[in-house]
Amino acid sequence: MPSLPQVRPQALPAEDVVLLVTRAERLLSRRLREVLDAHGRTTDEWRVLSILADGAGHSMTEISELAFLPPGTLTKLVDQLVDENLVYRRIDPMDRRRIRAFLTARGRTTHARVTGDIRAAWDLLPIGYEESGRLADLLRLLVGALEHD
Repeated sequence: MPSLPQVRPQALPAEDVVLLVTRAERLLSRRLREVLDAHGRTTDEWRVLSILADGAGHSMTEISELAFLPPGTLTKLVDQLVDENLVYRRIDPMDRRRIRAFLTARGRTTHARVTGDIRAAWDLLPIGYEESGRLADLLRLLVGALEHD
């Protein structure tokens, strides 16, 4: 896979960075939708499956925050995923008032298949492993700064 040419870092005004991040997000979302459409999945469904893929089980509140979905929308989405036997709910043993969601075996298989195709699409981009890692580090730094602002 060809690597991008080395680019010397240059300072950009904040508004240029915002526009660049927005453009990258929109273009990545378009690529992601192409892969998800081939699997008959939506971006929101994939986000929820990805959150649950760690196997820890997550509360609806936590999923709502991580997936950027309002609680009502998330409930309908999880209901649909339950109906498709991709997700199941259990009462939280530590706090019986809370419900935790988990992937079923079919959900894990679906997530693995879709995520494999997403990774394959990413690998077609002319961005190397090292650049991808640096980008992820910078985005984590940005997210952390914005979350604690």
